[in-house]
Amino acid sequence: MAPTLYDEKPEPGDLIEIDRGNYQHWAVYIGDGFVVHLAPPSEGQGAGSSSMMSVMHDKAKVKKEELWDVVGTDKWCIKNSLDEKCDPRPVHLILKEAKEMVGAELPFCVFRGNCEHFATELRYGKAESRQVQTAVQVGVGLGVAAVVGFGIAALASAIFSGGKKEKSNK
Repeated sequence: MAPTLYDEKPEPGDLIEIDRGNYQHWAVYIGDGFVVHLAPPSEGQGAGSSSMMSVMHDKAKVKKEELWDVVGTDKWCIKNSLDEKCDPRPVHLILKEAKEMVGAELPFCVFRGNCEHFATELRYGKAESRQVQTAVQVGVGLGVAAVVGFGIAALASAIFSGGKKEKSNK
């Protein structure tokens, strides 16, 4: 995935995929340099592996922020990846619903309701997360040991980065 700073300019309704290293964060471009995205407390520019801790949250907030504030120094691209199998909804509806949801606190689940589900539901009217589908397929392919290993790694990360985050939440 290459940055698009000097390449393509997103159009309203486009999905933006931001490479956070271990996963991709998703947003919907609404125009004038702004995006709307579903952000658990640990998500933010430069969050890197600490935002993997979003698995520990069950709520996330819908935010309207400048694209560059969300992207930071991470690589990003326009990725309307479901266009090949789903018709995008009319742009005016995508934008209307995205703007109406700003400020809302929504249930968050990495497997059933993450930022990619949020973005694809706005664009296509269908919540889908290809990164979850891929992770599940890889997990099944590698077996239970891989899933247990991932769980141990997430727990270790929570233990070693949790103290700092707990202080910031208080």
